[in-house]
Amino acid sequence: MISQKAKYALRALTALAQADSTRPLLISEIAVQQGIPKKFLEQILLELKRNAVVESRRGKLGGYLLQRPASEITFGEVLRLIDGPVAPLPCLSVTAYRRCEDCDGEHQCEIRHVFARVADATREVLFNTTIADALDGVDPLKRAELQHA
Repeated sequence: MISQKAKYALRALTALAQADSTRPLLISEIAVQQGIPKKFLEQILLELKRNAVVESRRGKLGGYLLQRPASEITFGEVLRLIDGPVAPLPCLSVTAYRRCEDCDGEHQCEIRHVFARVADATREVLFNTTIADALDGVDPLKRAELQHA
């Protein structure tokens, strides 16, 4: 499961992606449009800014914009930034590998073998689906299959 914070981050990014790319959106606009508590959204946008996903502009015409095109921001990237490792078990994490405390050996672990397939499939979808894909209702994996057929 993803956290509420990650859901809000993805919703904020979709709002920014749908907006006029030349006009920054105010936090209050995004909060009202997406039903996100304003204070929580401020924290989320600051974290996304620190990680070069969004940028902010000050002043009367200030607000937030995507720093990169929506077609270059993946769900996986956002989830990893907000929630941390994208893995069901610590021994399957790409960025924060940790041996399970009760591990007798990863090579014989039936649980790890099953969840490795789950993790691979999940990462395949999350790191190949962009904010733009979601807005367009596109399944990038099916599109890729059709292109290779």
